[in-house]
Amino acid sequence: MTQFVLVHGAWHGAWCWVRVLPLLRAAGHAAHAVTLTGVGERAHLLSADIRLGTHFRDVLNLIACEELDDVVLVGHSYGGIVITGVAAALQRERPGLLRHLVYVDASAPHSGESWSSPHRPEVVAARVAAGRKSGGVSFPPPDAAVFGLTGADRDWVNRRMTPQPFGLYQDPLEFDEAAVARLPRTFIDCIEPAFPNIAAMRLRVRAEPGWRVIELATGHDAMVSAPRELATALLGCAAGAAREAR
Repeated sequence: MTQFVLVHGAWHGAWCWVRVLPLLRAAGHAAHAVTLTGVGERAHLLSADIRLGTHFRDVLNLIACEELDDVVLVGHSYGGIVITGVAAALQRERPGLLRHLVYVDASAPHSGESWSSPHRPEVVAARVAAGRKSGGVSFPPPDAAVFGLTGADRDWVNRRMTPQPFGLYQDPLEFDEAAVARLPRTFIDCIEPAFPNIAAMRLRVRAEPGWRVIELATGHDAMVSAPRELATALLGCAAGAAREAR
């Protein structure tokens, strides 16, 4: 049995996986969704002190407290930075625990890069300005339409998104790239419509060795707009991980 750990992107929370979790569990797997400090139902903890390490510890604590192994670690959007940092820590401290890393339209950093590194200058400037206006605490969510959502799905996500902690936006992530690269890695590219902030990552994973790429004909928030297709892709990653473990 594979144990999925799902990590959301910016402004979201564990709530965004509600349509995917039952599909993974119905296939006979365990599935856990973590809410990172400062957003979702943990928005009351929002502060300027939240850094990348805070979010790494959120995920590492869930894995430890649930005593998980054979983990497929999934990160959406900003969550790609988080799962990379978590993977680096686990490869150092508990090698063999992770079976597969899945980046869902996500940041796939090199060592020394930050979440902001691949963003267009105007995006960085706007977020930095908003963060400074908040006193270094946060920047507000966009309209969910930018994720390709419409109608009830757009309204549902807009109601639930909360400001994103700002302190971690430009934090560089230093990690052992070779250790992380030893893990199977899949990038799920959501192409209809393609989210501009992920453009650099799309090019990167196609140019570098070691990546498997799956395209989904949906927008950035695939867990909302195409949960069944996303679950199928994740189950395929689990099956591949099981074969490689034998």
